[in-house]
Amino acid sequence: MKLSRRSLLQISAATVAAGAFGLPARAQAIEELVIAYNVNLPSWDPTVGPSAVNPTIQGIYQSVFDQYILQQPDLKPAPGLLTEWGWNDDKTQVWMTVREGVTWHDGSPFTAEDVAWSLARVANPETGSPIQFVWGTLANHRVEGNKVIADVTQFDPTIFKWMYFLTGYVLPKAYYEKVGAEGFEAAPIGTGPYMVEKFERNAFVRLKANENYWGGAPEFKTVTIKFVTDAAARVAEVESGNSHVTLEVPYEEYDRLKATMTGVAAPISDIGMIFLNDIDVMLDPNVRKAAAHAIDKQAIIDRLLGGYGVKIDTLQTAEYDAYDASITVAYDEAKAIELLAASGFGPDNPVKFKIQTTKGFKPKDYEMVQAIVGLWRKVGIEAEIEIYEIAKHYELRGADTLAPAAFYNWGNSVGDPTTSTGFAMFGPSPHSVWDGEDLIGMIGPLWGEQDEAKRIEGWKAVDRFVAENALVIPLLQYVQPVLAAPGVVVTPHASGSLLPHLMKRA
Repeated sequence: MKLSRRSLLQISAATVAAGAFGLPARAQAIEELVIAYNVNLPSWDPTVGPSAVNPTIQGIYQSVFDQYILQQPDLKPAPGLLTEWGWNDDKTQVWMTVREGVTWHDGSPFTAEDVAWSLARVANPETGSPIQFVWGTLANHRVEGNKVIADVTQFDPTIFKWMYFLTGYVLPKAYYEKVGAEGFEAAPIGTGPYMVEKFERNAFVRLKANENYWGGAPEFKTVTIKFVTDAAARVAEVESGNSHVTLEVPYEEYDRLKATMTGVAAPISDIGMIFLNDIDVMLDPNVRKAAAHAIDKQAIIDRLLGGYGVKIDTLQTAEYDAYDASITVAYDEAKAIELLAASGFGPDNPVKFKIQTTKGFKPKDYEMVQAIVGLWRKVGIEAEIEIYEIAKHYELRGADTLAPAAFYNWGNSVGDPTTSTGFAMFGPSPHSVWDGEDLIGMIGPLWGEQDEAKRIEGWKAVDRFVAENALVIPLLQYVQPVLAAPGVVVTPHASGSLLPHLMKRA
Protein backbone atom coordinates (compact mmCIF):
# COMPACT_ATOMS: atom_id res chain seq x y z
CA MET A 1 0.00 0.00 0.00
CA LYS A 2 1.36 3.40 -0.99
CA LEU A 3 1.00 6.09 1.68
CA SER A 4 0.99 9.80 0.98
CA ARG A 5 2.39 12.35 3.41
CA ARG A 6 -1.20 13.37 4.23
CA SER A 7 -2.11 9.75 5.02
CA LEU A 8 0.90 9.38 7.28
CA LEU A 9 -0.03 12.57 9.12
CA GLN A 10 -3.58 11.31 9.58
CA ILE A 11 -2.36 8.00 10.94
CA SER A 12 0.06 9.75 13.28
CA ALA A 13 -2.65 12.10 14.56
CA ALA A 14 -5.03 9.22 15.03
CA THR A 15 -2.41 7.21 16.92
CA VAL A 16 -1.63 10.11 19.24
CA ALA A 17 -5.30 10.82 19.88
CA ALA A 18 -6.12 7.16 20.37
CA GLY A 19 -3.24 6.85 22.77
CA ALA A 20 -4.61 9.73 24.80
CA PHE A 21 -7.74 7.71 25.43
CA GLY A 22 -5.96 4.35 25.52
CA LEU A 23 -7.89 3.08 22.49
CA PRO A 24 -7.17 0.81 19.56
CA ALA A 25 -7.24 2.70 16.27
CA ARG A 26 -9.81 0.48 14.58
CA ALA A 27 -12.76 -1.67 15.56
CA GLN A 28 -10.95 -4.97 16.07
CA ALA A 29 -10.67 -5.95 19.71
CA ILE A 30 -12.30 -2.77 20.96
CA GLU A 31 -11.99 -2.50 24.70
CA GLU A 32 -13.31 1.05 25.00
CA LEU A 33 -15.95 2.17 22.54
CA VAL A 34 -15.57 5.81 21.50
CA ILE A 35 -18.46 7.83 20.13
CA ALA A 36 -18.03 11.24 18.48
CA TYR A 37 -21.20 13.05 19.58
CA ASN A 38 -22.61 16.14 17.91
CA VAL A 39 -23.54 18.19 20.98
CA ASN A 40 -22.18 19.13 24.38
CA LEU A 41 -23.81 18.08 27.63
CA PRO A 42 -24.64 21.24 29.64
CA SER A 43 -26.18 19.53 32.67
CA TRP A 44 -26.53 16.11 34.29
CA ASP A 45 -30.06 16.68 35.54
CA PRO A 46 -32.34 15.30 32.78
CA THR A 47 -35.50 16.76 34.34
CA VAL A 48 -34.92 20.51 34.73
CA GLY A 49 -33.43 23.41 32.79
CA PRO A 50 -33.19 24.07 29.03
CA SER A 51 -31.03 21.03 28.26
CA ALA A 52 -33.76 18.69 29.55
CA VAL A 53 -35.80 19.41 26.41
CA ASN A 54 -32.93 19.02 23.95
CA PRO A 55 -33.82 15.83 22.02
CA THR A 56 -30.22 15.23 20.95
CA ILE A 57 -28.94 14.88 24.50
CA GLN A 58 -31.45 12.20 25.43
CA GLY A 59 -29.20 9.40 24.23
CA ILE A 60 -26.63 10.38 26.86
CA TYR A 61 -29.26 10.72 29.56
CA GLN A 62 -30.78 7.34 28.70
CA SER A 63 -27.35 5.74 29.06
CA VAL A 64 -27.21 6.75 32.74
CA PHE A 65 -30.83 7.20 33.83
CA ASP A 66 -33.94 5.14 33.24
CA GLN A 67 -37.29 6.55 32.23
CA TYR A 68 -40.52 5.54 33.88
CA ILE A 69 -41.55 3.67 30.73
CA LEU A 70 -39.12 2.17 28.23
CA GLN A 71 -39.32 3.27 24.61
CA GLN A 72 -38.29 0.65 22.09
CA PRO A 73 -36.33 1.44 18.89
CA ASP A 74 -39.60 1.49 16.91
CA LEU A 75 -40.97 4.10 19.38
CA LYS A 76 -43.48 1.74 20.97
CA PRO A 77 -43.67 1.83 24.80
CA ALA A 78 -42.65 -1.15 26.93
CA PRO A 79 -42.26 -1.84 30.66
CA GLY A 80 -39.35 0.06 32.16
CA LEU A 81 -39.04 1.11 35.80
CA LEU A 82 -42.82 0.87 35.68
CA THR A 83 -44.16 -2.53 34.71
CA GLU A 84 -47.83 -1.46 34.46
CA TRP A 85 -49.70 1.85 34.43
CA GLY A 86 -53.10 3.37 33.73
CA TRP A 87 -56.06 5.50 34.87
CA ASN A 88 -58.92 4.56 37.14
CA ASP A 89 -62.38 4.29 35.56
CA ASP A 90 -63.33 7.96 35.80
CA LYS A 91 -59.78 9.15 35.08
CA THR A 92 -59.46 11.02 38.35
CA GLN A 93 -56.36 9.04 39.35
CA VAL A 94 -53.37 7.38 37.74
CA TRP A 95 -51.70 4.25 39.08
CA MET A 96 -48.27 2.76 38.38
CA THR A 97 -46.70 -0.54 39.39
CA VAL A 98 -42.98 -0.22 40.15
CA ARG A 99 -40.37 -2.76 39.05
CA GLU A 100 -38.73 -4.68 41.89
CA GLY A 101 -35.10 -5.79 42.24
CA VAL A 102 -33.54 -2.67 40.69
CA THR A 103 -30.59 -0.86 42.30
CA TRP A 104 -29.12 2.61 41.90
CA HIS A 105 -25.52 2.96 40.78
CA ASP A 106 -24.41 3.39 44.40
CA GLY A 107 -25.91 0.01 45.26
CA SER A 108 -28.94 1.32 47.14
CA PRO A 109 -32.34 -0.15 46.29
CA PHE A 110 -34.70 1.57 43.86
CA THR A 111 -38.18 1.86 45.35
CA ALA A 112 -41.66 3.22 44.70
CA GLU A 113 -40.66 6.20 46.88
CA ASP A 114 -38.18 7.24 44.18
CA VAL A 115 -40.96 7.27 41.58
CA ALA A 116 -43.40 9.24 43.75
CA TRP A 117 -40.71 11.74 44.74
CA SER A 118 -39.48 12.20 41.15
CA LEU A 119 -43.01 12.90 39.90
CA ALA A 120 -43.78 15.30 42.74
CA ARG A 121 -40.47 17.09 42.26
CA VAL A 122 -41.04 18.01 38.59
CA ALA A 123 -44.67 18.91 39.34
CA ASN A 124 -43.42 21.59 41.73
CA PRO A 125 -43.02 24.93 39.86
CA GLU A 126 -40.06 25.84 42.07
CA THR A 127 -38.02 22.92 40.74
CA GLY A 128 -37.65 24.43 37.30
CA SER A 129 -38.93 21.67 35.03
CA PRO A 130 -39.62 23.08 31.55
CA ILE A 131 -42.52 20.61 31.35
CA GLN A 132 -43.92 21.45 34.79
CA PHE A 133 -47.30 22.31 33.31
CA VAL A 134 -47.56 18.65 32.19
CA TRP A 135 -46.29 17.04 35.39
CA GLY A 136 -48.35 19.52 37.40
CA THR A 137 -51.54 17.84 36.20
CA LEU A 138 -50.81 15.14 38.79
CA ALA A 139 -50.86 15.78 42.56
CA ASN A 140 -50.89 14.03 45.92
CA HIS A 141 -48.36 11.41 44.83
CA ARG A 142 -48.37 8.52 47.30
CA VAL A 143 -47.01 5.02 47.71
CA GLU A 144 -49.25 2.04 48.35
CA GLY A 145 -47.10 -1.06 48.59
CA ASN A 146 -45.34 -1.42 45.25
CA LYS A 147 -47.67 1.03 43.53
CA VAL A 148 -47.65 4.78 43.13
CA ILE A 149 -51.00 6.58 43.02
CA ALA A 150 -51.55 10.22 42.03
CA ASP A 151 -54.63 12.39 41.71
CA VAL A 152 -55.46 13.94 38.34
CA THR A 153 -55.99 17.67 38.80
CA GLN A 154 -56.37 18.22 35.07
CA PHE A 155 -56.74 15.38 32.58
CA ASP A 156 -53.83 15.14 30.15
CA PRO A 157 -54.22 12.39 27.53
CA THR A 158 -50.45 12.33 26.96
CA ILE A 159 -49.27 11.98 30.57
CA PHE A 160 -47.99 8.43 30.15
CA LYS A 161 -46.36 9.29 26.84
CA TRP A 162 -44.33 11.93 28.67
CA MET A 163 -43.04 9.14 30.91
CA TYR A 164 -40.92 7.95 27.99
CA PHE A 165 -40.25 11.39 26.54
CA LEU A 166 -38.42 14.59 27.53
CA THR A 167 -37.84 15.00 31.30
CA GLY A 168 -39.47 11.62 31.98
CA TYR A 169 -36.65 10.27 34.16
CA VAL A 170 -36.56 8.81 37.66
CA LEU A 171 -33.94 10.25 40.02
CA PRO A 172 -32.73 8.85 43.38
CA LYS A 173 -34.66 10.48 46.24
CA ALA A 174 -32.31 9.69 49.14
CA TYR A 175 -29.11 10.42 47.22
CA TYR A 176 -30.38 13.67 45.71
CA GLU A 177 -31.64 14.95 49.06
CA LYS A 178 -28.29 14.06 50.60
CA VAL A 179 -25.99 15.73 48.05
CA GLY A 180 -28.28 18.45 46.65
CA ALA A 181 -28.38 19.82 43.13
CA GLU A 182 -24.67 20.74 43.01
CA GLY A 183 -23.60 17.40 44.41
CA PHE A 184 -25.76 15.55 41.93
CA GLU A 185 -24.29 17.57 39.06
CA ALA A 186 -20.79 16.65 40.25
CA ALA A 187 -21.54 12.94 40.74
CA PRO A 188 -24.80 11.84 39.08
CA ILE A 189 -26.21 8.36 39.60
CA GLY A 190 -29.12 6.58 37.99
CA THR A 191 -30.37 3.05 37.42
CA GLY A 192 -29.37 3.01 33.73
CA PRO A 193 -27.08 0.68 31.76
CA TYR A 194 -24.00 2.84 32.33
CA MET A 195 -22.44 4.71 35.26
CA VAL A 196 -20.54 7.99 34.96
CA GLU A 197 -16.84 7.32 35.52
CA LYS A 198 -15.34 10.64 34.41
CA PHE A 199 -16.76 13.86 32.97
CA GLU A 200 -14.77 16.69 31.43
CA ARG A 201 -17.14 19.53 30.56
CA ASN A 202 -17.06 20.49 26.87
CA ALA A 203 -14.74 17.54 26.19
CA PHE A 204 -16.00 14.03 26.98
CA VAL A 205 -17.76 11.70 29.38
CA ARG A 206 -16.47 8.21 30.12
CA LEU A 207 -19.09 5.63 31.07
CA LYS A 208 -18.65 2.31 32.82
CA ALA A 209 -21.08 -0.57 32.31
CA ASN A 210 -23.64 -1.24 35.04
CA GLU A 211 -23.17 -4.99 35.42
CA ASN A 212 -26.32 -5.17 37.56
CA TYR A 213 -28.56 -3.43 35.05
CA TRP A 214 -32.07 -4.83 35.19
CA GLY A 215 -32.25 -4.89 31.39
CA GLY A 216 -28.98 -6.83 31.05
CA ALA A 217 -25.39 -5.62 31.19
CA PRO A 218 -24.17 -3.74 28.08
CA GLU A 219 -21.73 -5.50 25.77
CA PHE A 220 -19.19 -2.66 25.71
CA LYS A 221 -17.90 -2.27 29.26
CA THR A 222 -16.41 1.19 28.77
CA VAL A 223 -17.77 3.90 26.49
CA THR A 224 -16.28 7.35 25.92
CA ILE A 225 -18.57 9.95 24.39
CA LYS A 226 -16.56 12.82 22.95
CA PHE A 227 -18.35 16.10 22.30
CA VAL A 228 -17.48 17.01 18.71
CA THR A 229 -19.84 19.72 17.54
CA ASP A 230 -18.21 20.27 14.14
CA ALA A 231 -19.47 17.88 11.45
CA ALA A 232 -16.17 17.77 9.54
CA ALA A 233 -14.35 16.94 12.76
CA ARG A 234 -16.74 14.04 13.40
CA VAL A 235 -15.98 12.68 9.94
CA ALA A 236 -12.26 12.93 10.69
CA GLU A 237 -12.81 11.16 14.02
CA VAL A 238 -14.25 8.00 12.46
CA GLU A 239 -12.16 8.08 9.31
CA SER A 240 -8.95 8.18 11.34
CA GLY A 241 -10.13 5.50 13.74
CA ASN A 242 -9.98 7.85 16.70
CA SER A 243 -13.71 7.29 17.25
CA HIS A 244 -15.66 4.16 16.41
CA VAL A 245 -19.15 5.61 16.01
CA THR A 246 -20.56 8.97 15.00
CA LEU A 247 -23.81 10.50 13.78
CA GLU A 248 -25.18 13.45 11.84
CA VAL A 249 -22.40 13.68 9.29
CA PRO A 250 -22.86 15.31 5.87
CA TYR A 251 -24.68 12.90 3.59
CA GLU A 252 -22.02 12.98 0.90
CA GLU A 253 -19.49 11.92 3.52
CA TYR A 254 -21.85 9.21 4.70
CA ASP A 255 -22.16 7.89 1.13
CA ARG A 256 -18.39 7.98 0.74
CA LEU A 257 -17.55 6.21 4.01
CA LYS A 258 -20.31 3.62 4.21
CA ALA A 259 -18.41 1.52 1.67
CA THR A 260 -15.63 0.88 4.18
CA MET A 261 -17.57 1.33 7.43
CA THR A 262 -20.91 0.19 8.78
CA GLY A 263 -23.55 2.71 7.70
CA VAL A 264 -27.12 3.11 8.90
CA ALA A 265 -29.40 5.84 7.53
CA ALA A 266 -32.91 5.52 8.92
CA PRO A 267 -35.83 7.97 9.14
CA ILE A 268 -36.26 9.39 12.62
CA SER A 269 -38.96 11.35 14.38
CA ASP A 270 -37.09 14.68 14.15
CA ILE A 271 -38.20 17.36 11.73
CA GLY A 272 -36.46 20.45 10.39
CA MET A 273 -38.47 23.66 10.71
CA ILE A 274 -38.22 27.43 10.83
CA PHE A 275 -39.74 29.13 13.86
CA LEU A 276 -41.38 32.45 13.00
CA ASN A 277 -41.48 34.88 15.90
CA ASP A 278 -44.47 37.24 15.95
CA ILE A 279 -42.33 40.36 15.97
CA ASP A 280 -41.32 42.99 13.40
CA VAL A 281 -42.06 42.03 9.78
CA MET A 282 -43.42 38.61 10.77
CA LEU A 283 -46.57 40.34 11.94
CA ASP A 284 -47.33 40.83 8.22
CA PRO A 285 -49.09 37.67 6.92
CA ASN A 286 -47.96 38.43 3.36
CA VAL A 287 -44.31 38.28 4.44
CA ARG A 288 -44.82 34.99 6.28
CA LYS A 289 -46.72 33.36 3.44
CA ALA A 290 -44.23 34.58 0.85
CA ALA A 291 -41.35 33.16 2.92
CA ALA A 292 -43.12 29.78 2.99
CA HIS A 293 -44.07 29.64 -0.70
CA ALA A 294 -40.59 30.70 -1.84
CA ILE A 295 -38.87 27.58 -0.43
CA ASP A 296 -38.39 24.63 -2.80
CA LYS A 297 -38.15 21.96 -0.11
CA GLN A 298 -37.78 18.99 -2.45
CA ALA A 299 -34.93 20.61 -4.34
CA ILE A 300 -33.12 21.27 -1.07
CA ILE A 301 -33.58 17.64 -0.02
CA ASP A 302 -32.42 16.31 -3.39
CA ARG A 303 -29.50 18.64 -4.00
CA LEU A 304 -28.15 19.31 -0.52
CA LEU A 305 -29.13 16.16 1.36
CA GLY A 306 -28.68 13.61 -1.42
CA GLY A 307 -32.33 12.65 -1.15
CA TYR A 308 -32.04 11.82 2.56
CA GLY A 309 -35.19 13.47 3.86
CA VAL A 310 -38.97 13.63 3.51
CA LYS A 311 -40.70 16.92 2.59
CA ILE A 312 -43.37 18.03 5.10
CA ASP A 313 -45.85 20.91 5.19
CA THR A 314 -47.10 20.57 8.79
CA LEU A 315 -45.37 19.78 12.05
CA GLN A 316 -46.42 16.13 11.65
CA THR A 317 -44.70 13.30 9.81
CA ALA A 318 -46.54 10.35 8.32
CA GLU A 319 -45.77 8.38 11.49
CA TYR A 320 -47.39 10.95 13.81
CA ASP A 321 -50.94 10.48 15.07
CA ALA A 322 -52.40 13.65 13.51
CA TYR A 323 -50.74 13.55 10.09
CA ASP A 324 -53.00 14.95 7.35
CA ALA A 325 -51.63 14.61 3.82
CA SER A 326 -54.24 17.02 2.45
CA ILE A 327 -52.57 20.01 4.16
CA THR A 328 -49.99 21.35 1.73
CA VAL A 329 -48.01 24.54 1.17
CA ALA A 330 -46.80 24.57 -2.43
CA TYR A 331 -43.53 25.93 -3.70
CA ASP A 332 -44.72 28.90 -5.77
CA GLU A 333 -42.21 31.63 -6.54
CA ALA A 334 -44.75 33.75 -8.47
CA LYS A 335 -47.19 33.68 -5.58
CA ALA A 336 -44.43 34.71 -3.17
CA ILE A 337 -43.59 37.72 -5.35
CA GLU A 338 -47.28 38.65 -5.55
CA LEU A 339 -47.74 38.45 -1.78
CA LEU A 340 -44.71 40.62 -1.09
CA ALA A 341 -45.78 43.16 -3.68
CA ALA A 342 -49.11 43.51 -1.88
CA SER A 343 -47.15 44.74 1.15
CA GLY A 344 -44.86 46.99 -0.88
CA PHE A 345 -41.85 44.68 -1.07
CA GLY A 346 -39.93 43.16 -3.95
CA PRO A 347 -36.43 42.47 -5.26
CA ASP A 348 -35.79 46.21 -5.58
CA ASN A 349 -37.19 46.92 -2.11
CA PRO A 350 -36.62 43.76 -0.12
CA VAL A 351 -38.13 43.01 3.26
CA LYS A 352 -35.31 42.45 5.75
CA PHE A 353 -35.01 40.27 8.83
CA LYS A 354 -32.57 37.95 10.61
CA ILE A 355 -32.63 34.15 10.55
CA GLN A 356 -30.72 32.16 13.17
CA THR A 357 -29.30 28.68 12.68
CA THR A 358 -26.88 26.12 14.01
CA LYS A 359 -23.94 25.01 11.87
CA GLY A 360 -23.05 21.31 11.90
CA PHE A 361 -25.55 20.34 14.59
CA LYS A 362 -27.64 18.58 11.94
CA PRO A 363 -26.39 17.56 8.49
CA LYS A 364 -26.31 20.60 6.21
CA ASP A 365 -28.29 22.77 8.62
CA TYR A 366 -26.34 25.92 7.77
CA GLU A 367 -26.21 25.06 4.08
CA MET A 368 -29.98 24.57 4.02
CA VAL A 369 -30.48 27.99 5.52
CA GLN A 370 -28.05 29.44 2.97
CA ALA A 371 -30.11 27.86 0.18
CA ILE A 372 -33.35 29.17 1.67
CA VAL A 373 -31.90 32.68 1.96
CA GLY A 374 -30.90 32.45 -1.70
CA LEU A 375 -34.44 31.46 -2.70
CA TRP A 376 -35.85 34.27 -0.60
CA ARG A 377 -33.56 36.80 -2.24
CA LYS A 378 -35.06 35.99 -5.63
CA VAL A 379 -38.54 37.05 -4.52
CA GLY A 380 -37.66 40.11 -2.45
CA ILE A 381 -36.59 38.85 0.99
CA GLU A 382 -33.17 39.79 2.32
CA ALA A 383 -32.33 37.67 5.36
CA GLU A 384 -29.19 37.98 7.45
CA ILE A 385 -27.86 34.68 8.82
CA GLU A 386 -26.73 34.47 12.43
CA ILE A 387 -24.97 31.28 13.61
CA TYR A 388 -25.30 30.08 17.20
CA GLU A 389 -24.86 26.93 19.28
CA ILE A 390 -27.95 24.89 20.03
CA ALA A 391 -27.78 25.83 23.72
CA LYS A 392 -28.20 29.48 22.72
CA HIS A 393 -31.32 28.61 20.76
CA TYR A 394 -32.92 27.12 23.88
CA GLU A 395 -31.95 30.16 25.91
CA LEU A 396 -33.47 32.58 23.41
CA ARG A 397 -36.56 30.50 22.78
CA GLY A 398 -37.25 30.12 26.48
CA ALA A 399 -37.07 33.91 26.84
CA ASP A 400 -39.15 34.45 23.68
CA THR A 401 -36.32 36.47 22.13
CA LEU A 402 -35.56 34.46 19.00
CA ALA A 403 -34.99 36.39 15.78
CA PRO A 404 -37.96 36.77 13.42
CA ALA A 405 -36.90 33.44 11.85
CA ALA A 406 -34.93 30.60 13.46
CA PHE A 407 -34.06 27.20 12.00
CA TYR A 408 -34.49 24.30 14.41
CA ASN A 409 -34.88 20.53 14.55
CA TRP A 410 -37.93 19.48 16.55
CA GLY A 411 -37.98 16.05 18.18
CA ASN A 412 -41.27 14.29 18.83
CA SER A 413 -40.46 10.68 19.51
CA VAL A 414 -43.93 9.92 20.88
CA GLY A 415 -45.61 11.15 17.68
CA ASP A 416 -48.43 12.96 19.45
CA PRO A 417 -49.69 16.30 18.03
CA THR A 418 -49.54 17.82 21.50
CA THR A 419 -45.78 17.34 21.54
CA SER A 420 -45.28 18.70 18.04
CA THR A 421 -47.77 21.39 17.02
CA GLY A 422 -48.94 21.85 20.61
CA PHE A 423 -45.74 22.89 22.30
CA ALA A 424 -44.23 24.54 19.23
CA MET A 425 -47.22 26.80 18.58
CA PHE A 426 -49.04 27.35 21.90
CA GLY A 427 -48.05 30.83 23.07
CA PRO A 428 -47.92 30.12 26.83
CA SER A 429 -45.56 27.18 26.22
CA PRO A 430 -41.89 27.98 26.94
CA HIS A 431 -41.08 26.21 23.66
CA SER A 432 -43.16 28.51 21.45
CA VAL A 433 -42.53 32.03 20.16
CA TRP A 434 -45.89 32.55 18.46
CA ASP A 435 -48.32 34.24 20.84
CA GLY A 436 -51.43 34.76 18.69
CA GLU A 437 -54.64 34.70 20.72
CA ASP A 438 -56.60 33.00 17.93
CA LEU A 439 -54.24 30.04 17.91
CA ILE A 440 -54.14 29.88 21.70
CA GLY A 441 -57.94 29.70 21.65
CA MET A 442 -57.91 26.77 19.23
CA ILE A 443 -55.24 24.80 21.06
CA GLY A 444 -56.33 25.41 24.65
CA PRO A 445 -59.33 23.02 24.75
CA LEU A 446 -57.34 20.20 23.13
CA TRP A 447 -54.96 19.78 26.08
CA GLY A 448 -57.63 18.04 28.13
CA GLU A 449 -59.87 16.52 25.44
CA GLN A 450 -60.85 13.00 26.57
CA ASP A 451 -62.46 11.94 23.28
CA GLU A 452 -59.41 10.70 21.35
CA ALA A 453 -60.95 10.93 17.87
CA LYS A 454 -62.19 14.46 18.55
CA ARG A 455 -58.77 15.40 19.95
CA ILE A 456 -56.91 14.25 16.85
CA GLU A 457 -59.35 15.99 14.49
CA GLY A 458 -58.94 19.14 16.55
CA TRP A 459 -55.19 19.04 16.09
CA LYS A 460 -55.59 18.54 12.34
CA ALA A 461 -57.71 21.70 12.26
CA VAL A 462 -54.97 23.55 14.13
CA ASP A 463 -52.37 22.33 11.64
CA ARG A 464 -54.50 23.57 8.76
CA PHE A 465 -54.89 26.99 10.37
CA VAL A 466 -51.14 27.19 11.01
CA ALA A 467 -50.33 26.23 7.41
CA GLU A 468 -52.86 28.62 5.86
CA ASN A 469 -51.50 31.52 7.91
CA ALA A 470 -47.82 30.52 7.67
CA LEU A 471 -47.21 30.71 11.42
CA VAL A 472 -44.27 28.31 11.12
CA ILE A 473 -42.39 26.83 8.17
CA PRO A 474 -42.01 23.03 8.35
CA LEU A 475 -39.31 21.74 6.00
CA LEU A 476 -38.51 18.05 6.23
CA GLN A 477 -38.43 14.84 8.23
CA TYR A 478 -34.84 13.85 8.89
CA VAL A 479 -33.03 10.70 7.94
CA GLN A 480 -30.23 10.20 10.47
CA PRO A 481 -26.84 8.99 9.17
CA VAL A 482 -24.80 6.88 11.59
CA LEU A 483 -21.32 5.56 10.80
CA ALA A 484 -19.60 2.81 12.77
CA ALA A 485 -16.26 1.05 12.52
CA PRO A 486 -16.30 -2.45 11.02
CA GLY A 487 -17.24 -4.88 13.74
CA VAL A 488 -19.57 -2.49 15.58
CA VAL A 489 -23.30 -3.05 15.10
CA VAL A 490 -25.50 -0.04 15.84
CA THR A 491 -29.23 -0.48 16.44
CA PRO A 492 -30.90 2.68 15.13
CA HIS A 493 -33.56 4.24 17.34
CA ALA A 494 -36.38 6.08 15.59
CA SER A 495 -36.25 8.80 18.26
CA GLY A 496 -32.80 9.74 16.97
CA SER A 497 -31.14 8.75 20.23
CA LEU A 498 -27.76 7.06 19.79
CA LEU A 499 -27.74 4.46 22.57
CA PRO A 500 -24.44 2.70 23.34
CA HIS A 501 -26.13 -0.07 25.32
CA LEU A 502 -27.85 -1.16 22.09
CA MET A 503 -24.48 -1.44 20.28
CA LYS A 504 -22.93 -4.86 19.83
CA ARG A 505 -19.84 -6.48 18.40
CA ALA A 506 -20.40 -8.19 15.07
